[in-house]
Amino acid sequence: MERDLSPLDQLIVGADKALRTIFSDLSSASRPTPGAGLPESVESVADRRRVAGLMRVNHAGEVAAQGLYQGQAATARLDGVRAAMEQAAAEETDHLAWCETRLAELGSRPSLLNPLWYAGSYVIGAAAGLAGDRWSLGFVAETERQVVSHLEEHLGQLPVDDERSRAILEQMKIDEEKHGANAADFGGSELPAPIRGAMSLVSKLMTRGAYWF
Repeated sequence: MERDLSPLDQLIVGADKALRTIFSDLSSASRPTPGAGLPESVESVADRRRVAGLMRVNHAGEVAAQGLYQGQAATARLDGVRAAMEQAAAEETDHLAWCETRLAELGSRPSLLNPLWYAGSYVIGAAAGLAGDRWSLGFVAETERQVVSHLEEHLGQLPVDDERSRAILEQMKIDEEKHGANAADFGGSELPAPIRGAMSLVSKLMTRGAYWF
């Protein structure tokens, strides 16, 4: 039988989740890295730098997604919604590990601003949860829609023969589409256009920052 967590317990659990996200453990993935058996094809310095920048952006996006889901889970009112948020966060742990593995293969590193991405997203997620579960779920659905759009752009920017990175991004796209559809099926409300526009602007700022830093 699970016991109720005290506020201090909840704080400790939240801090543990944040640290595990920001300083991700490559062994935490429950699924093998897509494309791991394919040959390495990114050889030139310029191509490696460009692909690493794209994968760093995707890794930062997954850090932000973890913060978003954890913030929403902390303020969700319905147990079913809370469980769905926590399950989505657990599944996306694979994405963190996959992206970090690819960054290591390219001789690069995750974004130095990951603590900022996580903290900011946690606050936004908690605020969305406080607004009500339907709005919170709508926020997830819109977030995943924008993430899928970014992944499609990155797939088009990869070197044509970089099958290792392509396999990772394609599987991530499948997972993100599923999470967005699940949020809509749970009853998420469509967000007003100004909020969608603001989310897109924040996403672009994070993308530019994570690419270089």
